[in-house]
Amino acid sequence: MADGYHGGLNVLLDGRRLSPVQRRIAHYLSEHLDEAIFLSSVELAERAGVSQPSVTRFAMVLGFAGYPELRQALRPLVLGGGGAGQPQESLLRGAIDCEIRNLAVVRERLAAFPLKELGEQLAATEPLPVLGLRVSCGLATTFAYYARRIHPDVRLLTHGGSELVDGLHAARRAGAEWLVAVVLPRYPREAVQALEYAEKLGLRVAAITDKPDFPAEVVLDAPVGDRLVFDSHAAPLALAMALVEAMADAAPLRTQARLEEYERMTDETGAFVPGLPGDLA
Repeated sequence: MADGYHGGLNVLLDGRRLSPVQRRIAHYLSEHLDEAIFLSSVELAERAGVSQPSVTRFAMVLGFAGYPELRQALRPLVLGGGGAGQPQESLLRGAIDCEIRNLAVVRERLAAFPLKELGEQLAATEPLPVLGLRVSCGLATTFAYYARRIHPDVRLLTHGGSELVDGLHAARRAGAEWLVAVVLPRYPREAVQALEYAEKLGLRVAAITDKPDFPAEVVLDAPVGDRLVFDSHAAPLALAMALVEAMADAAPLRTQARLEEYERMTDETGAFVPGLPGDLA
């Protein structure tokens, strides 16, 4: 795709919160805009592998009355000319550029986050429950994995239903004062309800999310990448790792002792392969 009209399409998409189905349409347009501007909504739906009403809703999300109006707005981008390009590469470059901007946002706002104070609070509470449901499970698991290296009792909660309620209740009874919750879009209703229950139990909630107005005592918000079919979470991950670092700094002697113990254990058990796989030959 030509850089000119690819950029024009990005302007229309910028700042829009698209569903996965709508992103499929956006991706098809980004790769085949020179053809799509001559298609009907039914034809575009067939090419993109979605329903015709999804195409209409997509156009409305972009601020148009329907797909014909969107198509009319897109035509000058193509008919104005432009050379050949590589749509898939442009799409990925745009997604990476978006994540770079998201990381820059976190960098500029670091001083506004209470990382030092929160790290001290989390380092002191035992146990430390960590909640993450559905797509947030991955980041919650990563955070818990590293937090366990420096904290004596981290409890990961990634399953819903009564098991989640049991986990919150057990953590509070064992002395937990804080809950770290990862809540990224789309936001599971069950996660929000779990946080409400946690507050009733007397747990203080620190949320890693993308919404600055998220209902939690402490909010660490970082934007997510939304240029691909599914979100990418480079900025929330960076913020989560900064929080682990703050926890480590809050208890330096314990951190050193636990990390040294971990290294001895991995050496004794041969947990990791030394060097590159080629060295095993």
